[in-house]
Amino acid sequence: MAKMVSDMLFLAQADNNQLIPERMPVDLWSETLKVFEFFEAWAEEREVGLVLDGDILRVEGDRLMLRRVINNLLSNAIRYTPAGHSVTVHLHENAEWAELTVENPGTPVPQEHLPRLFDRFYRVDPSRQRKSEGSGIGLAIVKSIVVAHKGKISVASDSHSTRFTLTLPRLND
Repeated sequence: MAKMVSDMLFLAQADNNQLIPERMPVDLWSETLKVFEFFEAWAEEREVGLVLDGDILRVEGDRLMLRRVINNLLSNAIRYTPAGHSVTVHLHENAEWAELTVENPGTPVPQEHLPRLFDRFYRVDPSRQRKSEGSGIGLAIVKSIVVAHKGKISVASDSHSTRFTLTLPRLND
């Protein structure tokens, strides 16, 4: 209950433009590895592999907020990945953007639900529900953090996998 209250207060800050991230260099590769370490035992228990590939990416932002984004996306991906499969985090960049994609196999999200996944308390049909389901605001928090960092978040789902892609302005060295 305390976590849900904390999450709601966080979203209230975002609603009132009070979510102001620190602007420090953040290594997304290192932050992803830290989140992997946190979820390693749970993923192993569920027989889900964790794979990180791509480039070492640096962005300017709030390390703890960005780690929370990775945490929320990875938690959802592990939850919906069937045993014996892996969640993959891809890190790529171009001249302007750093892109982090969390991809997992499993039951696809119906296309009509994709635009609303980032809405507070929105739930997809009951067949995707789990007993351990969270509060339904994790993806709303993800979106609020990404927007505060002047980035974008998108989702795609097909018969093979579901992919959440976070796009942030790249840190120019």
